[in-house]
Amino acid sequence: MIANWQRHVRSSPRAQDTTSALLLFAVSFPGSLYVATGSPAPAAPWWTAALLSCVSCTALLFHRDHPRTALALATAAAVTSAASGRLLTVLSLGPLMVALYSFALRTDHNALRRSYAFGVAALLMTTEIIAGPADRPLDLKTVGPAAWVLMPTALGSAVRLRRAYLDAVREHAERTREEEARRRVAEERLRIARELHDVTAQHLALANAQAGTLAHLLRGQPDRVHKILAELATTTSAALRELKATVGLLRHEDTEGTSSPTAPGLARLADLTASFRCAGLDATVNTEGEPRQLTPAADLTAFRIVQEALTNVTKHAATKTARVRLAYSHDRLTLTVTDDGGTVRSAPPTPPVPGGGFGLVGMRERAQSVGGRLRAGPRPGGGFEVRAELPLSETALAIRPCPGTRACPADRP
Repeated sequence: MIANWQRHVRSSPRAQDTTSALLLFAVSFPGSLYVATGSPAPAAPWWTAALLSCVSCTALLFHRDHPRTALALATAAAVTSAASGRLLTVLSLGPLMVALYSFALRTDHNALRRSYAFGVAALLMTTEIIAGPADRPLDLKTVGPAAWVLMPTALGSAVRLRRAYLDAVREHAERTREEEARRRVAEERLRIARELHDVTAQHLALANAQAGTLAHLLRGQPDRVHKILAELATTTSAALRELKATVGLLRHEDTEGTSSPTAPGLARLADLTASFRCAGLDATVNTEGEPRQLTPAADLTAFRIVQEALTNVTKHAATKTARVRLAYSHDRLTLTVTDDGGTVRSAPPTPPVPGGGFGLVGMRERAQSVGGRLRAGPRPGGGFEVRAELPLSETALAIRPCPGTRACPADRP
């Protein structure tokens, strides 16, 4: 039964206030009957002390919703007790101390809390000095009441400040989590957008070039049409596979900053240059230094930069050749894609596409996302150059020869 009562008290604020009021009455009533050694007994009967203790303890039942009313009743009871000649002790002032603590805890204005506390202390000291016995020590009339009044006020203010601080910390942490979640969502959207751009732009550019080559061969070299058609089918199939894998990233969690199991890398550089060769661009790959292993994200970034750079050569340059250079050092890979065709192919003017032109921006963002950097611009002798520096993994290992009949990118001339 005691356990049930304890659970009820913990779950009900009204039960907590009632229990506190009863316990304080059991303490304050005997404390109000205390008489200092050598002092005469007060003239007021004992039942007045019981009545005043009952009034001050009953006022505490309303301290949550009406803290000022509870404080006023408890102060009036304490002043009346002091005016009747009774000694103000820490026991008899217990209800007033609880009322002051509750008032300080629930009042926003610091000046109001201080004014109430000092006003109550001054009122009690004045009453004690005027109505108290003359032979009572001065410290019992002044220092004692002031200390027991100011202490709960300071404690309530400190608890209020601590709660406000904890609320501010929780609010800041919640805002930080929300901002971090929005940032992660924005980064993920940007990553998916880069993947979709790289997949669609490269493959559509190749398909367009192969379709143009096919239209040209139909008039003069029909025997090569079947080969170009096969390459066109391969290009569109590869585009569909990579597009499916990229869209599949949206269905999985914890993929930020990593590549999918089917994500391309430098190991597929030979297939990439072969596909551009079928579109009329002869891309050669040269490797300097000992090939070393990149992180999955950096490997994907290197492949996408080469892919985008060669796509731009196909779409914008008048040249038929491009060079890819991979230079490995002890801590980074320097990747360079250059061409000699500085002039832009002549074509009918077309209106600008809203939101277009994300190729170079995407390459820079990719390089920065893995801790690297990228520069792109015209070459002094003509043509265009894309240069990226990507960090290697901390435990870089030499790349093993690629299986199969195709030569590794590092082995290509």
